[in-house]
Amino acid sequence: MGFFKRLFFGDHTRLQDRDLAHDHNHGRKQLSSKKLSENVDYLLSNFHKSNDLKIRVLNEGNAALLYFESLSDQEKVFEKIFAPVENGQIDEISKLRSARITQNLEEVITNLLGGQAAYIEDGSNKVHLFDVTSCYNRTPEEPQNERVIRGAHDGFIENIMININLIRKRIENRNLTVKYIKLGTYTNTNVAIIYMDGIADPSLVQEVERRVSSIETDMVHSPGLIEEYIEDQTNTPFPQMLHTERPDRVVGNLMEGRVAIMAEGTPTTLIAPSTFFMFYQASDDYNMRWFTGTFIRLVRLFSFVIAVGLPAFYIAIVGFHFEVIPDELIIPVKASINEIAYPPIIEALVMVVIIELIREAGVRLPAPIGQTIGIVGGLVIGDAVVRAGLVSNLMVIVVALTAIASFVVPSNELSTALRLLTFPLIVLAGTMGFVGIVFGMLIIIIHLTKLQSFGVPYLAPVAPLNFGDLKDTFVRLPMFMMKTRPKDSHAIKPDALNPVRKWKLSDQQGSKPNQQPDGAEASSKKQSDR
Repeated sequence: MGFFKRLFFGDHTRLQDRDLAHDHNHGRKQLSSKKLSENVDYLLSNFHKSNDLKIRVLNEGNAALLYFESLSDQEKVFEKIFAPVENGQIDEISKLRSARITQNLEEVITNLLGGQAAYIEDGSNKVHLFDVTSCYNRTPEEPQNERVIRGAHDGFIENIMININLIRKRIENRNLTVKYIKLGTYTNTNVAIIYMDGIADPSLVQEVERRVSSIETDMVHSPGLIEEYIEDQTNTPFPQMLHTERPDRVVGNLMEGRVAIMAEGTPTTLIAPSTFFMFYQASDDYNMRWFTGTFIRLVRLFSFVIAVGLPAFYIAIVGFHFEVIPDELIIPVKASINEIAYPPIIEALVMVVIIELIREAGVRLPAPIGQTIGIVGGLVIGDAVVRAGLVSNLMVIVVALTAIASFVVPSNELSTALRLLTFPLIVLAGTMGFVGIVFGMLIIIIHLTKLQSFGVPYLAPVAPLNFGDLKDTFVRLPMFMMKTRPKDSHAIKPDALNPVRKWKLSDQQGSKPNQQPDGAEASSKKQSDR
């Protein structure tokens, strides 16, 4: 028992020297010793005697059990280790299914940080590792920011293993491949790269692995940080990787030949490569009739024009091009803006900033209070500023429509980018009218055309134009007509698995049992006459 007292109350200088040796030999293999005191001494020095690292003396001081009480399940520790030892079944510990044996103390350190327990005996250089990790997971409920009317209502959570399980439940195929990478010098975050072998382009997978593996930082805690390290262009408001928390959406993109990136501790998954039109696609599009899905998608795409250009268009009309207003509306519009003491550009900027303040307050506050803020901001403040003569009625309508149009986008990242673009277009419209709007839109289109996501054009399949992929861009044709995968995903297997309605073909060929269509019967008779 004396060596345990020495470990806790002994010479600190010797432990510090061993810490320096560990830093010098970081990444090297450290073999365990047959002396229990030396093994425990080494582990304690590397953990700097952290108070949540527990050491339990077993077998009358000839063995020790080490584990982090903040990471381990106390019941599992008692059932798997303490109970067998108390019953004199020490040899049965190594026979447990979850037990592993190692002689590398660096591996022991890694496993202790993963929530496992280490059992060390005096006179033996073997360390037994047990899985006693505690799990505190929430249920895979539907994501709040990606709700659907029809379809699956489950979503990813903060446990990467459960997230991969949700994907494998949907793709029961041997070609589904998962590769793990540890990121963060201190956090050691587990990151998974998922793709379909035989469908995804190997060069794309290799490029994703190269970019992710090249990340060198102390901390990796969110997909947004990973995205900033691996995206093609950082100086752009447009997201170049799709963010989603829905398993069905990830599965759909994997089957198209794309690559998914997951990280431990977050439900958000990154999809690469991504194009502009992917951010306007929602799971509901494929769970409803294709006529309805096409109509809803066209409404979303039209919302892009409203969200970006409506305030600028209004400012250009009332400030420079009053002649385009119909004669019936000239008097009401003129009466509305005559009472405002400052130019329309100031009026628009003030209202857009107020909308952003209300939105941010609604997001940050608890749900009941957030709804109250929305009502107060939309009704009370909106009515008050109009009555006070600070903002015109038309400007309130324009800004409200702009905000609604920006919220129609299924992707929160792209919605934020659209709201940012509103400000420079307002300034251009307030200084140069329609000419400023044209220049601003040209700059946006040129920027989108030059933008790429892992080498894939951001505006594909429109620029460069590919008629075959337009079947799932502006419109959503029936699934049995989508016989090829999108070319922007660079899938090495472009053809889908013959997505045709075979029963329809069977009816047309007259092979339906006990029934033959009249057309097929007439065709058969005609062929026999020939």
